[in-house]
Amino acid sequence: MNRALLHRLVTILVAGVVAGVLLAAVALPTALLLGLGFQSFVSPYGELPRQLLHPVSAQRSDLYASDGRTLITSFYTENRTDVPLAAIAPVMRQAIIAAEDIRFHSHNGVDVRGLIRALVANGTGGQTRQGASTLTMQYVRNVLGSDPTLTEEQRAAATEISNGRKIREMRYALALEREIDKDEILRRYLNIAYFGAGAYGIAAASKRYFSKPPAELTLAEAALLAGLVRSPNTDDPINGDADAARDRRGYVLQQMVTLGAITQEMADQAGGEPVTLRTSTDPNDCSAVAPAHRDWGYFCDWFQQWWNAQSAFGTTVEERQRALRRGGYRIVSSLDPGVQATTLQQVLSVYDHTNPRALPTAVVEPGTGRVVAMAVNRQYSLKENPAGQPNRPNTVNPLVAGGGTIEGYQAGSTFKLFTMLAALEAGLPLAKEIDSPSKTTTRWRISGTAASCGGYWCPANADPKWMNGKRTMWTGFGRSVNTYFVKLAEQVGVDRSVEMAERLGIVFRAASDARLAIDGAAEWGPFVLGVSATTPLDLANAYATVAAEGVYCVPLPVRSVTDSSGQPVPGTGPDCRRVLRADVARAATDAARCPVGDQSAYKRCDGGSAPDLFKTLARPVAGKTGTTDGTATEVVVAYTPQLAVASIAANPDDPGEPVKTRVQPKMVDAVARILAAALRDQPKLGFTPPSQAIALGTGAAGDARAGN
Repeated sequence: MNRALLHRLVTILVAGVVAGVLLAAVALPTALLLGLGFQSFVSPYGELPRQLLHPVSAQRSDLYASDGRTLITSFYTENRTDVPLAAIAPVMRQAIIAAEDIRFHSHNGVDVRGLIRALVANGTGGQTRQGASTLTMQYVRNVLGSDPTLTEEQRAAATEISNGRKIREMRYALALEREIDKDEILRRYLNIAYFGAGAYGIAAASKRYFSKPPAELTLAEAALLAGLVRSPNTDDPINGDADAARDRRGYVLQQMVTLGAITQEMADQAGGEPVTLRTSTDPNDCSAVAPAHRDWGYFCDWFQQWWNAQSAFGTTVEERQRALRRGGYRIVSSLDPGVQATTLQQVLSVYDHTNPRALPTAVVEPGTGRVVAMAVNRQYSLKENPAGQPNRPNTVNPLVAGGGTIEGYQAGSTFKLFTMLAALEAGLPLAKEIDSPSKTTTRWRISGTAASCGGYWCPANADPKWMNGKRTMWTGFGRSVNTYFVKLAEQVGVDRSVEMAERLGIVFRAASDARLAIDGAAEWGPFVLGVSATTPLDLANAYATVAAEGVYCVPLPVRSVTDSSGQPVPGTGPDCRRVLRADVARAATDAARCPVGDQSAYKRCDGGSAPDLFKTLARPVAGKTGTTDGTATEVVVAYTPQLAVASIAANPDDPGEPVKTRVQPKMVDAVARILAAALRDQPKLGFTPPSQAIALGTGAAGDARAGN
């Protein structure tokens, strides 16, 4: 028999015998003791659960703003963040050893002297019973009792009060100390122990009680925290017995003297200090976003929607939420605090928080889909509202991104973009001229509306004197000529407009819209003028696709996601694909410069619905405005090569309510100021002109979905 095997057998025998003696003296009948003891002896010594060698402890995930420093909120079931041993003050390391396992550096995982001491003390009777768990044994119990990969039943078995569990702990502790060194065990223990008041691990505890990192703990603070581990739920000085916490601190200090870590003078001085706490709490979930930045809650909620849809974090929503709240991710979001602040400021310059009409606004980065800002004139709060006002002034409904009960808002003439793109893709040039009368009767049947002429849809221009006549895509889009785009859709097919909108990311959340998109798109004439509900986020991203010259990117709330080991999580970056030929997108942009007061590359703009936008921004810009019948909604969309903004004014509690006072001019100014502030330090980039073939029709435009 070799020496290693002999050593292993001897160690097992000693542990089993000592454990058996202790357990027999305390609680266990002799026959059962012999059975358990023998079974533990013959169990394979080297079979350690993988969790003990490679622990997966529940850790807090933190969501930061795009600067990587500003914390938006955290997500956790156990507030814990692992730190290296070097980031923990030496006095804290010494204090926990003195408090919980003074012979930590001299035993091999099981403290035989401690076992005998407990046996003698407990055998003499009395109410106080002594334990004999070493730091290593406690670590084993904590790991198996909190491992997020185990079932609730498995975790309960790891912490049950039973003799079998105690023997397993001893055996695992002996084996573990042959695999990893003392410093690593100490580090792991300090990062997994519970210190009360919801703080798991020394980093969370140091912040919870003293608002400082564990490297800065003083002797008195370290002794107090070390003393809490024994009875964290009762001795907690915040919610429990502060006197007991102080007394326990004194015990730890004396143990540190015994250990030789400090002098008696140091212990007396620290013990004489008052228990001075400087408490702080880590936010948990979107409802805990700091009050000064409560508007970030809408972005945070949408981030969770995105997370719950990512297969990188699990196969089900439940698994993905468990990963978020226990996985220790560091998430740098796409939310820019400066742009967000400006966006909220501009939104509130149009409507205050109490106005019945909301102004949800989204800012998106073309070419990545990253959402830079999401703001609305509402308080992100669960507080109750007055009767009949479910979304005013408080709400957590996704007014900007949509979802749940929020289907969106009609976007009016901004949807003309999709018909223009469909026509360009079909080979029609920007110079396509169509006679646009005040009113036109279409071939699409309609009923129950004022825009019906003999049962057929017959839309009209809002300002005939300014809009009527022969128009091109440049002047038709610039002056927002309804009859031009209705006739254009008749030529190319409205179903192609619907498909184009879906291709650029418009989601039909309203059930009636979804049905028409699937079964009635070819006859959905009013779609051309924006009767379908949408959201500012979808609309901004659709226009951002055109800004990115035909590259669509799925809306994205993050810049980076790293796991608890600091490794990037695959599949969490931009998800982009080409959905339009670049020349088609460039042509649409050339026409979209007209509504906002810019000039096309071919100098064909002649009037726009929002000319002041370019004057305020003073850089190349494209976009569109829109309104609906009765002005129930007012819309402004604008984009540069770097950013796209969409803002929709509507009453979310009554989306069909007509507006009393139009605010579109204010919205145009607000959108311009958002772009100006966000792009202040960025170069003034121009748009690439489209080819002559697609602009003027001087050649075949080709298949718009293929090539570049």
